[in-house]
Amino acid sequence: MSIIDLASERVRRETFNQPKGKPAAAPAYKSSISVFGLGYVGAVSAACLADTNHRVVGVDPDVRKTAMLANGKAMMVEPGLDDLLSKGVGAELIGVSADAEYAVFNSTVSFVCVGTPSREDGSCDIGYVEDVARSIGKAIRAKKEFHVIAFRSTIPPGTCRQILGPIIEKESGGVMGEDFGIAFHPEFLRECTAIEDFYNPPKTVVGASDERTQGIIADIYAGVDDNVLFTSIEAAEMVKYVDNTWHATKVCFANEVGRLAKACGVDSHEVMDVFVQDTKLNISPYYMKPGFAFGGSCLPKDVRGMSKLARTMKVDAPLIDSLHSSNDGQIMHAMSLVQRTKPRTVALLGVTFKKGTDDLRESPMLTLLEMMIAEGLDVRVFDENLDLDTALSHHLAHSKAGSGNAGGLAAEMPKLVAQSAVEAVNAADTVIMAHADPAFARAVEARKGEVRVVDLARVWPEAPAWPGYDGICW
Repeated sequence: MSIIDLASERVRRETFNQPKGKPAAAPAYKSSISVFGLGYVGAVSAACLADTNHRVVGVDPDVRKTAMLANGKAMMVEPGLDDLLSKGVGAELIGVSADAEYAVFNSTVSFVCVGTPSREDGSCDIGYVEDVARSIGKAIRAKKEFHVIAFRSTIPPGTCRQILGPIIEKESGGVMGEDFGIAFHPEFLRECTAIEDFYNPPKTVVGASDERTQGIIADIYAGVDDNVLFTSIEAAEMVKYVDNTWHATKVCFANEVGRLAKACGVDSHEVMDVFVQDTKLNISPYYMKPGFAFGGSCLPKDVRGMSKLARTMKVDAPLIDSLHSSNDGQIMHAMSLVQRTKPRTVALLGVTFKKGTDDLRESPMLTLLEMMIAEGLDVRVFDENLDLDTALSHHLAHSKAGSGNAGGLAAEMPKLVAQSAVEAVNAADTVIMAHADPAFARAVEARKGEVRVVDLARVWPEAPAWPGYDGICW
């Protein structure tokens, strides 16, 4: 037997000085948690959970990791981590094992922190997570108490409920939500500041199979974060992807601004120091709800101006250059939803670029309207702020890059305008909700189930379950 094997065997036998399958009596700690996977996230989680008086069993097939952790050391560099691990081991709050059954029997919650590396095609390899799910499932079969499995590894939406839960059910013979609970509980630990992030998290998110599981995980964070955000399992899974993609987008955006600012002789840090002071629009929830395309007098024009400036200065700015293409893609997506309804007559409720204005400049609704007319659809439009004598003729005639047929649409528009939302809806079999207007909602609700609805504005906070209702991003 090698030195590593001897160390692993010693660690397995000595962990908590407990025989396999028998939990410790009269605990003086908050709860027992097994952590599967002792890489970066697992090691930090084990150290911080022990520091908050939870008893932790670390599980990993790599005996080097378990041996080091049993001696209060991690296999990676992270400020403060070794000190916390050493403290936890010394207080007999951290132990390790290579035995999944032992770990499950000596814990009420299992955190799964194993790797989910990228495959060559960019997809997520969930093989390690599936292996752990099988091991935990087999262990649960012999355990009478309710057990919670909280997956922390980044996985595609739907993985917990469609793949991992069924694996555990098959191996355990139990029912998810009744005999055991599963959750997706994403981590937001940054390297170099992971311990600080544990104690001051940007958010704590839990998507769980049942309320009991929610409560068990929330109790773990009592005193650390009492504002746990509960959501669906699938939303929690996607949050992690969205967070990291947004962080990458911010880095790329700032770097493109930096390259362009330098080419213009401007201090990019001075610019962005000003930029981040705006917490009403720039660093805020504003503009962050999925919906229809942007328009108006400012955004389209200034994005084009920024792209043109970059080209003039010979600066590569692919992210900025892609914005109009992405925006056009959202209009095409809306059109595809309309086409899917196979309409004869369409009511477009809302024409100006956003509710509460008469501004038609580069309104994406006009682009959508042109596309429907080009397809030969019979369209009725209504917008209480639409002024055919002034706003339409002025804004369409002066649109430089919005409607491709501004004059033609201006001439056509008077024939399409209804006198009210009710009139437009009553004449249609498909209704496009472009503005979140209560009057529009009432007109549609009067015919719910009779007309198909394409909602571009999340008119109803909870998407209706009516036949024929479809939201652009929900």
